[in-house]
Amino acid sequence: MSAMRPSADIRPARMRPLTRLPVFFALEGRRAVVAGGSAAAAWKAELLSAAGARVEVYAPEVSPELQALAADPPGGAVAHVARAWTLADLPGAALAVGDFADDADAAAFAQAARAAGVPVNVVDKPAFCDFSFGAIVNRSPLVLGISTDGAAPVFAQAIRTRLEALLPLGFAAWAAAAQRWRAVLKTTDLSYAARGAFWQLFAKRAVTNAQNAPTAADFADLLAELRGQGASIANGSLTIIAAGGGADALTLRDLRALQSAEVVLYDEGVSPDILDFARREARKILLSFSASDRRIDAAQARDLTAGGKRVVWLEGTAADVTRAAPGSSACRSAAAA
Repeated sequence: MSAMRPSADIRPARMRPLTRLPVFFALEGRRAVVAGGSAAAAWKAELLSAAGARVEVYAPEVSPELQALAADPPGGAVAHVARAWTLADLPGAALAVGDFADDADAAAFAQAARAAGVPVNVVDKPAFCDFSFGAIVNRSPLVLGISTDGAAPVFAQAIRTRLEALLPLGFAAWAAAAQRWRAVLKTTDLSYAARGAFWQLFAKRAVTNAQNAPTAADFADLLAELRGQGASIANGSLTIIAAGGGADALTLRDLRALQSAEVVLYDEGVSPDILDFARREARKILLSFSASDRRIDAAQARDLTAGGKRVVWLEGTAADVTRAAPGSSACRSAAAA
């Protein structure tokens, strides 16, 4: 008989403090203000344009880089207004970016932007910034942002270079396909659990076939593979991971299971660092065992995987599973083998 006592869900340790909140602004068709005509201002204006913003650059004169950008913007139009910025230019803007050599000028611009309710960034002056740009890995619509809060920009760029090498250019096409297929998938008769399983299959195919652009045939194949799984989708799955070795001992397979789990079981021997790898919205249950019996039986596993839920059990201490619930998928992670 099992002596597992989950009962109430217990929230793990809170997320560690963030120096900056990583957010992604939707700028398509919105107005952005840039004060300054330098090459550095041109780079910020290019980013804003690439995100679809209509960029207004206020400066008596602009650099050759900004002139070239205005002539050939990557996205939204870039317009040069040949004068210094004024208070009237800021209200209604989505974002404001300034490039000033003098701190007093930077402070005046930041104060005016904030008074107008506009988030502001001043190039190379973090004390006057509400947000920062960071280093970017662009596989749009898949976009990664990297920030060191201004402490080590060169380090952020080194990380970006590493990630660029790890993320194939083909991921952009797969991410774009996901946008198209999500709407189509909602028109099918697939259950919520089945749609979740579809995206698991999609992610696996995208990672292993990044060099090939996705086609309608891929979508059809994924649906066929999904329907071939039949009732097993509704029965959910239980994955067991030996987590006593800490976060460094987790395998890639472990990480994938954690990041797709809807329920995470763990005991007091599991490091909070490991729980950080799970999805923030996953239900996390702290298990309590008696000293004499450390088992989860088939009936309890069946309850947890009901409705197609993907369940991960993190073993932080010596424990055993008697066997999986009938009809569910149970597998011991490679880290536990």
